[in-house]
Amino acid sequence: MDYQKYLNPNLINIKPSGIRKFFSIAEEMDNVISLGVGEPDFLTPWHIRRQGIASLEIGSTRYTANAGLISLRKEISSFYLRKYFLKYNPDNEILVTVGGSEGIDMCIRSLVCPGDEVLVVEPSFVCYKPIVDICGATAVPLVTKNENNFKLTAQDLQAAITDKTKLLILPYPNNPTGAVMRKSDLESIAKVIIENDLLVLSDEIYSELTYGTEGHVSVASIDGMRERTVVINGFSKTYSMTGWRLGYALGPAEIISQMTKLHQYAIMSAPTTAQIAAIDALKNGDNDIAKMLSDYDMRRRFTVNAFREIGLDCFNPEGAFYIFPCIKSTGLSSEEFCEQLIMNKRVAVVPGNAFGECGEGFIRVSYCYSIDNIKEAVQRIGEFVKELGENNGN
Repeated sequence: MDYQKYLNPNLINIKPSGIRKFFSIAEEMDNVISLGVGEPDFLTPWHIRRQGIASLEIGSTRYTANAGLISLRKEISSFYLRKYFLKYNPDNEILVTVGGSEGIDMCIRSLVCPGDEVLVVEPSFVCYKPIVDICGATAVPLVTKNENNFKLTAQDLQAAITDKTKLLILPYPNNPTGAVMRKSDLESIAKVIIENDLLVLSDEIYSELTYGTEGHVSVASIDGMRERTVVINGFSKTYSMTGWRLGYALGPAEIISQMTKLHQYAIMSAPTTAQIAAIDALKNGDNDIAKMLSDYDMRRRFTVNAFREIGLDCFNPEGAFYIFPCIKSTGLSSEEFCEQLIMNKRVAVVPGNAFGECGEGFIRVSYCYSIDNIKEAVQRIGEFVKELGENNGN
């Protein structure tokens, strides 16, 4: 039977995730240290798990409202007001989703039509462009550079805008680079966004994992931006709740209502147990965030310094839990480096070109693993790079 004539050609033409390729290889090999997946090594804090368990014990196992429990939406509203001075009405400006990924999908599909152009900051998470492609629109890469600390500049944004541009996808703190847009950076691009009447999808899933004295700033908090921004966030990274599959979207009621309609038909509602547990996370999880952030910061500094000692140029990330070292000096492509590394040294990392063509010559290394695993992995990578140099006569 010829299934090709039945399947969506937009979907057929999309490549599988470059992240999962090396994760799958690592699963089939022995003695592999994987620094490839953004999976925190912390357990979900006990007080959060306890609330989930308690909800099951009392039989809270039914559907919730399509938009999510109103008690959870109120806590999300309070969290964003407390943390970012942004006020969202829990009745009609907040949607609880199955992870941040569903929120991204719902937002793009609610806004983007065939023929539209969507600006996607790259390097960036792998899901944005495929969803745009499935919608029949055109994803236009906005390349950020190492020399600019992987920040989007107003000049580059303005140069990419055409009369077909509708949406900008702004993923900061950034996966895979760890780059952060500070308030002054956001103010600069906001002028361009407003002048060109664009909408913004701001993926802030790593908002709480921002290092230094200046915390995360949401682009929605910049003057004139709240009305044209949909913020995506969630619980996976902040509270180490990846398997609970819970996220949320915040934005203008007119957009959230359409996202909720799509969510209603595609999903119905997010998992009830996860929603109940998430209420406790928002109420009582600030100390957990602080502890994890402190630990990640230690691992961040260690990993960056270790790669620099190996001789690989490494941008100093200010957010998330990834580093994005440059491997051009080895003479290998990103995929060649990763393939030879896992085969020869049993260490899994992700090629930079999985996050856009501009990621070629880089690799993504996650430091959300135990420090012992990181130390062993870095030692093996150092040996690998040294052997490459010896084989090349350096």
